[in-house]
Amino acid sequence: MRLLKKTLTALVSILTATMLTAQTSYSLDMETINPSTSMPSGWGRQFSEEQKKGYPVNLDSIVKQNGRYSLSIEKGTGEGGFGVTTLGIKPVFSGKKIRLTGYIKTENITRGYAGFWMRVDGDTGILAFDNMEAQGITGTTDWKQYSIDLDYKEDEATVIYLGGLMTGDGKMWLDNIELTVDGQPLAKAPPKTVKAATDTVFNNGSGITLINPDKQAIASLTNLGMLWGFLKYYHPAIAKGNYNWDAELFRILPKLLAATSKTAANSVLEQWVDALGKPGACKNCKPIVNDSSVKLMPDYGYIFNKDNFGRSLLEKLDWIKNNRSQGKQYYIGLTMGTENPDFRNENPYPAMSYPDAGYRLLALYRYWNMIQYFFPDKHLIGEDWNKVLPEFIPAFVNAADTTAYHLACLQLIARIHDTHANIRASNTVLEKYIGIYYPPVQTKFIEGKLVVTGYYTDMAGIKNALQKGDIITKIDNTPVEALVKQFLPITPASNYERQLMDMPKKLLRGNTSNLSLEIERDGKAIPVTIERYGLNRLRLTIDYNPHPADSSYKLINDNIGYIYPGKYHNRQLPAIKQLFANTKGIIVDMRCYPSEFMPFTFGEFIKPTGSAFVQFGQVHLNAPGMVSVKVTVTNGKSNPGYYKGKVVVIVDASSVSQAEYTTMAFQSAPNTIVIGSRTAGADGNVSPICLPGNIYTGISGLGVLYPDGSETQRAGVKIDIPVRPTIKGIKEGRDELLEKAIELIGK
Repeated sequence: MRLLKKTLTALVSILTATMLTAQTSYSLDMETINPSTSMPSGWGRQFSEEQKKGYPVNLDSIVKQNGRYSLSIEKGTGEGGFGVTTLGIKPVFSGKKIRLTGYIKTENITRGYAGFWMRVDGDTGILAFDNMEAQGITGTTDWKQYSIDLDYKEDEATVIYLGGLMTGDGKMWLDNIELTVDGQPLAKAPPKTVKAATDTVFNNGSGITLINPDKQAIASLTNLGMLWGFLKYYHPAIAKGNYNWDAELFRILPKLLAATSKTAANSVLEQWVDALGKPGACKNCKPIVNDSSVKLMPDYGYIFNKDNFGRSLLEKLDWIKNNRSQGKQYYIGLTMGTENPDFRNENPYPAMSYPDAGYRLLALYRYWNMIQYFFPDKHLIGEDWNKVLPEFIPAFVNAADTTAYHLACLQLIARIHDTHANIRASNTVLEKYIGIYYPPVQTKFIEGKLVVTGYYTDMAGIKNALQKGDIITKIDNTPVEALVKQFLPITPASNYERQLMDMPKKLLRGNTSNLSLEIERDGKAIPVTIERYGLNRLRLTIDYNPHPADSSYKLINDNIGYIYPGKYHNRQLPAIKQLFANTKGIIVDMRCYPSEFMPFTFGEFIKPTGSAFVQFGQVHLNAPGMVSVKVTVTNGKSNPGYYKGKVVVIVDASSVSQAEYTTMAFQSAPNTIVIGSRTAGADGNVSPICLPGNIYTGISGLGVLYPDGSETQRAGVKIDIPVRPTIKGIKEGRDELLEKAIELIGK
């Protein structure tokens, strides 16, 4: 059970860091359903396809303890080690003890157990945790109430996670959960005594419906946005939570917009700064020095430009900079363990499907400043981020409807060039804009052409209409090249290769069922009309798991080992070592997302000794905007029996994040060769971000570098031998990258 507890803690850390944001809207009783996820509001499933197959989590309207729904977890067909469902709650209440109470029903639980779990996290790590290890439920049981009690340190807690878990075989249901604080229902628990949380005057609107972005207004709004962000992350009074900084924006905006000159606007801003109070002298504030470990110094935009603000205001801002907030902050922290940015206490304002002009401007300011001060790869954006703020002010304040606002957010997000930075697919506004229908055909850009590579299903004889290797030249009478240019600004990714990988699903989608194409086959132009279908009718998971029936490992030609990390589990490693003992080499097909963490397990298997494989660039809370290389990570150990054959890792643009990190770990082994094409160029743990209107995105929260200091963000991992598929190979049904890997091992 101790091993299970450790594993569960690790899994939930990954879940919460990459997928979940603590909720302000949630359904403990399972009765309020989010239509985009088909789950109770706020609840999340497992993060990988293998986990979902191993222990699927489903909404159940037949078996329930109370109301209309329950949640079920059951042993499925995959190899996931255990099942878990998770809800994150913001600890915005006061108290000393919290209790989770709920009902569980089980059916044939063997080789493991079912139960609830709950965890309280803080900046220093896990503050309290219980997974019902001492009272795990087995066998078949009817609905019964169970509870978990944890200490709650309100001054230290940053997030509470809870849910159901199951290991082994069988099925469990959970329902009718209640969270109490010192014996009181959560809804009646007294709020934390943080002034920022009690200022709710503008929660339903800013009162600012129209902003005219003329030249003077843009200049004033640029100064305001930069100053608003600087104060948010530097002024101690704001860091303590003494101000709802969103609300303060709406208090100052009308005054600034009413100013008729630059001098008048600066006077408004100086009075605003004065109202915050002068920070006391900071004894712990170290000078912000550009030493050898620093890769990025703070950039304060235009606010310290002597021609921008008057001398008096500049002196006050310089004092704030030198006597800035130290330690814990209300709006920013570091994620437990990994220390990537944690943008906390940010309200997504979920009821605002179309935020007013003030809130749209808030969205721009919030995102721009998060990037300005806490994006560890800002220096790799490729343009002056300071110029992006004034450029986007008209797009945000003039956004005429919900779609225009969401597109403005997407275009802004795309400008940081980070594959981790996208708007979640559950965004129904953008889904409808791109199109709710899709043809049952797989396509990829190969040799610069949009090529048919496979099928999701054979609906309406699609295999007769389109053949593998067909080149699509026009979509609804528009040349593909023109469509690519149109969609590039709303296709966030770290590099062009990843943009092209993500783009086909946008190009071929639409809001009509018929799709007109022009294709090129054997040098001839052929018009084709096919049908599009609702996405729920297509087996789109084939894009992420092209080998659903295969094992994670096998032999090729009896002397080459093959590993597919998308289905790999560390418990398989002893069998893999035995099967591959006499092989000439191993192929690791990293064109997937690893289902389990491999750098320190499989990595040790292929290395004779320990060595460094990665460095991390990390942000600073005590000097926002600074990024330095803080940590170097080593894998492997003294291992005379290490695998001595060749290891060939295959990568392409589908290799993202953990796949890239794992490849770096394997590259530190002496006999490893990486072949393929540029990877997605987005490594490092994801830091979630929410924007007004319930828009969720994220950034790569850590800079990831090789030990020699070379960057992986945007660039991807180092490639030893470039190999790309060809149209000819697609027509012939060949996997040319796999063929090259076999050839290299054969040599």
